[in-house]
Amino acid sequence: MNLLNFKDSQELFKKYNIIIKDTDIFNDKESVLKFAKKIGFPVILKVFSDKIVHKTEKGAVITNINDVNELADVYDSLDKKFKDKEGMMVQKQFDGREVVVGMAHDNTFGPIIMFGLGGIFVEILKDVSFRVCPLNKKDALEMIKEIKSFEVLTNFRGKKKVNLNKLAELLLNLSKLALKEKEVVSIDFNPVFLNEKEINIADFRIIIKKNA
Repeated sequence: MNLLNFKDSQELFKKYNIIIKDTDIFNDKESVLKFAKKIGFPVILKVFSDKIVHKTEKGAVITNINDVNELADVYDSLDKKFKDKEGMMVQKQFDGREVVVGMAHDNTFGPIIMFGLGGIFVEILKDVSFRVCPLNKKDALEMIKEIKSFEVLTNFRGKKKVNLNKLAELLLNLSKLALKEKEVVSIDFNPVFLNEKEINIADFRIIIKKNA
């Protein structure tokens, strides 16, 4: 398994208009603090490493960091605990409903796009939908609406409906990437946060062929 590094992942996403907002990776505390001040608090700090699959369960993700002093303490703690890492990712805290989006290759059908409820619930509820690439906007909206928990994305318990067009755009852009970038084996966006205005990919993982 080859995990694509952060910088190369960012460049790949830019080619297909997949934007990772207010997120960067650093190898020193001063740069982390400077970037956090630039994007504004609260922020999230997470360890970026191909050795850690479930970051939250391993204690490699700290959320709701509200000031510079707290961030400095969290950085020191994670830096000491996780020695073998690519870097520390700092990210603007973003609120919204969680979904998961992914791409994998099937031996028969080729690249397939997956969508479902995000976070830890994708593994528990297994409420997901699939489409074979290429996707059009009709396909994307249909696969969003066919999950059993779709109501969570609407005017649910007083919350405003999420921006379905932004979500469909992400699915379409991922479909284009999957068809053109033959060295990419799989992509996971989990979680993706959605609200009525925007979309934010909070975590991602790209696996490429070993000889790529």
